[in-house]
Amino acid sequence: MHPLLTRPRQLGLYLLAWVPLAGILVYLLTGSSGLNWREAIILTLPLCLVYAFACLSAWYPCRALPLERSGFVKLALVHLTDSALVSVLWVQIAKGFAVALVRWGGFTGLDQRLAKYTSLLWVTGVLLYLLSVTFYYMLLAEQASREAQERALQARVLARDAELKALRAQVNPHFLFNCLHSISALTSSDAAKAREMCILLGDFLRRTLGLGEKQSIPLEEEMSLVHAFLAVEKIRYGARLQMEELVDKEALNAQVPPLLLQPLVENAVSHGIANLVEGGWIRLEVKQNNGYLRIAIENLFDPEAPQRHRNGVGLANVRQRLQARYGDGATFGTTAEEGRFRVAISLPAEGRERTL
Repeated sequence: MHPLLTRPRQLGLYLLAWVPLAGILVYLLTGSSGLNWREAIILTLPLCLVYAFACLSAWYPCRALPLERSGFVKLALVHLTDSALVSVLWVQIAKGFAVALVRWGGFTGLDQRLAKYTSLLWVTGVLLYLLSVTFYYMLLAEQASREAQERALQARVLARDAELKALRAQVNPHFLFNCLHSISALTSSDAAKAREMCILLGDFLRRTLGLGEKQSIPLEEEMSLVHAFLAVEKIRYGARLQMEELVDKEALNAQVPPLLLQPLVENAVSHGIANLVEGGWIRLEVKQNNGYLRIAIENLFDPEAPQRHRNGVGLANVRQRLQARYGDGATFGTTAEEGRFRVAISLPAEGRERTL
């Protein structure tokens, strides 16, 4: 389907563009053929309207012969031939219209005076047709550019979606590996605790089923996952692991990527509390203001303890997921000073599930 015929607004603009072309033709006819202004206007306006629609046909050979895949000779031959034929048809229509004006409009001798300058009409018709060809090639180039941009955007969305899924897939295996290692250590020292830890681990994994298909979940649900994780870890650390939560109630309904907080809490446990003989605390703060969620997780750690990839898989995973999902709309930062390690996150506070 012709693009101008499917868009009334663009068709109107196209016809409007023919007004100055009609004015030029009126000027040529009055200046060279001896037609007066009244005759030239009455003859030219309907002719230009007819030819404007005739030039719409140039779209189809332009679409069939893309510039990048067609040779110059072929393009010139096709479009020059088309322009010559369409212009001949236009000249014949002009002659017929002039005869009609003589018979029924009282424009005596108009057909004879116009017949002397049919070559001017033919050349004008050729030029107008070739101008239409140029316009359609520009339109095709604009469409190709827009389609390329849409394909590129779609490719980026698909790539980002694949990256998010791959990064989310790392979370559970990483946590599961750590838990199995802990259970293995407990089996030789406290079999009852190892069994309880297996049950709690199974409960946590059950809660995470289906999260891989979700782009976001309520913060309240994410907090529930954190509590399930801590229940597993407290089997191992007991009173050495203390958790303090300062969470705004209005923030609980905000949507966040699933398993966003659990890797951060896990990092605080494995790289902080685990190295402290007397244990320590983890503080989680969540505030919502100005359309953003401000999340901070702070924990004690031993600066003298051997480095164990402090910014390892857990933190890197969260950082990459935020970047892939929100781009520059989210921030992620860490600080370590005076025996305290702090992770600060800012991300848009969304009220419903966000789609990429």
